[in-house]
Amino acid sequence: MTSSDIIVAPATAVGSGAIAIIRISGRNCLDLVFPFMRISSDIVESHRFYYGLFTDKDNVVDEVMFVFMASPHTFTAEDTVEVHCHNNRFIVEKIIDVIVAAGARIAEPGEFTRRAFLNGRIDLAKAEAVADLINAQSSSAARIAVEQLTGKLSRIIFQYRDLLLEMLSLVEAYVDFPEDDFELPHVSLLSDKGYYLKEQLSTVIASFDEGRMVKDGLSVVILGKPNVGKSSILNRILGVERAIVTDIPGTTRDIIEESIILHGVVLRFADTAGIRSTYDIVERDGVQRALNKLSSSDLVLYVVDSSNCLSIPDFLSGPEAPPFIVVVNKIDLYSGVSTEQKFPFPVVRVSAKTGAGFPELYDEIGSVLAVGNSGSCESFMLSDRRHRCALISCLNAVDEFLAELDCCVSPEFLALYLRDALQALGQITGETTPDDVLNSIFSRFCIGK
Repeated sequence: MTSSDIIVAPATAVGSGAIAIIRISGRNCLDLVFPFMRISSDIVESHRFYYGLFTDKDNVVDEVMFVFMASPHTFTAEDTVEVHCHNNRFIVEKIIDVIVAAGARIAEPGEFTRRAFLNGRIDLAKAEAVADLINAQSSSAARIAVEQLTGKLSRIIFQYRDLLLEMLSLVEAYVDFPEDDFELPHVSLLSDKGYYLKEQLSTVIASFDEGRMVKDGLSVVILGKPNVGKSSILNRILGVERAIVTDIPGTTRDIIEESIILHGVVLRFADTAGIRSTYDIVERDGVQRALNKLSSSDLVLYVVDSSNCLSIPDFLSGPEAPPFIVVVNKIDLYSGVSTEQKFPFPVVRVSAKTGAGFPELYDEIGSVLAVGNSGSCESFMLSDRRHRCALISCLNAVDEFLAELDCCVSPEFLALYLRDALQALGQITGETTPDDVLNSIFSRFCIGK
């Protein structure tokens, strides 16, 4: 792969539809594509649409719209051509085959965005936001991605970088003149700036839990003994008959997973096998899978039959257990447990058959998971684990700098900690990101992006 190659790929999903867009990028890409175009003009102006026919020089392939965009005013900052054709798989493949035969090559995953990054059109944080926006599963997740794409995270990082550079320039002044001791006003200034930066970093890092929740969604596991109505509850939540419901205990063997959006957050519900001792090897495996699911869950809905006494199993009582809500089902059949009783855990009474109690259940889920407040645009939410790790590394370096500053260590060591902090921030924007990390990031993109 070289940046001088002309690359081509479909920029829209291939299938049956009205329009498909084929993107070509690279130096002199217009000269490569234009011989296959029949348009009314011999001169092509940049950023102007032309109607015409795409040919393989002998036969017409399709009726198309054609646009050339001259560097640097393009997504990749390179010359770019787009061919807008009918979205038929065979037409799209034929146009790409013609362009490849003329000297282009198929773009690798994320190569258009990678070129935009390498050409200085966007930084790495913005490049990652492109993939996040494409893959966003909710409006809240899309909003976070748009904020990152439009530079909100980058501006924060560059503010931190500028502050660190100010501190580093002051420290290095003392490195250049080792005979001078740190003056007290300069020590106070460095300390104030360091503690301010530490507070800012800590605030952004603390937003990760909510940002991760909005971006990736949350896992909600439905547990309980056989025949308490777990599958019926899943079906009621989804609004469709997703899980098989019978009066026979042990119907659910494997885990059934489906998602809904609640308060702008994706919740992945998992219906599991009824928890009981059994000699059935298949059902026993299902029970074990249900228990294994606990370790990766953000919330458990523990379902009980309202005709039984309310008791909590040991696996929900330990310190490592996830938060849980007791769902008392079948209140249409039995009066059962009253929520007026005081329990040290949330209890919601529902009827999977009639739908009674489900609005209260949704409210309780939102309360326990603290969802529903993520629509605020007042502050930025960190949502990428890689960014969080980089900011933690930066925070650790700042902590070490402040500790050594109090001990009046040599300015050479203080400068080292500040450079480590800058190095960590550069991994977010791409200034110091290793090639293997870049390869991993862009490999997750689709071919045409």
